[in-house]
Amino acid sequence: FLALTNPAKTEGVSYTNEALEMIYKETEGYPYFLQVWGSHTWEIAGASPISINDVVKATSRALDALDRGFFKVRIDRLTDRQILYINAMAKCDNLPTRSSIVAEILGISVTKAAPLREELIKKGMVYSPQRGMITFSVPKFNDFLLRTKH
Repeated sequence: FLALTNPAKTEGVSYTNEALEMIYKETEGYPYFLQVWGSHTWEIAGASPISINDVVKATSRALDALDRGFFKVRIDRLTDRQILYINAMAKCDNLPTRSSIVAEILGISVTKAAPLREELIKKGMVYSPQRGMITFSVPKFNDFLLRTKH
């Protein structure tokens, strides 16, 4: 929370606890996302303290900014086959998920899916938190894929 509250304090502005909790929930504590939410919330807030209503209003703007910038840049680095793989990941009910489930969604064997998985790991798009598992390296990337239909 200090990344948000300290700069605000220098301007005589504070946040309600509910606003800070919502920003943290939305960003999952990811530093760049904290900056994006903080910036958009700051622009929307009419007065101090910054409230949960300000965060609610800022959320669609923050997501739009991430979609057009942060996430778009990441997806633009991928091949069509890699995009198929991450879209299959986004369709999984829970992440991290088993690599075999992603291969099943793709309709290919784990052996054929493995090189795609490794390419995505090398590009920093996904990681394996434990043997046989896969997840995205940044929060909300699966939501972006479902929202934008890549």
